[in-house]
Amino acid sequence: MPEKFRRWYDNDPILKEALELLKLQPEDKKTAAADFIISLQEQVAQDVIERIYGLTKEFSKNGNRWYDTDPVMLRAIELLREAPAKTQRIAALKLLLAMENNDMSSLEQEENE
Repeated sequence: MPEKFRRWYDNDPILKEALELLKLQPEDKKTAAADFIISLQEQVAQDVIERIYGLTKEFSKNGNRWYDTDPVMLRAIELLREAPAKTQRIAALKLLLAMENNDMSSLEQEENE
């Protein structure tokens, strides 16, 4: 029987590592990462984005996940969850590289390209 994953991102090791490391980052780096992830919203359908904004209102500060306490991070992670798998993986790789190099400003350059 295949292993069941607890969280939506557990089935992709790169995505899982990126989000686990992001959870440990200081707030300023989380903010930069959230801004980068939100820039991906053009790759997510508008009806999904509207649903995500509704979820943000519902779960903000009331959820159990590490990102539920910050409405911007909650919106960013939910957008990432709804993005196509290829977009998720590219975003995760960019996040990992930025965190490894301790240079979240590289995400700003990426999103403007």
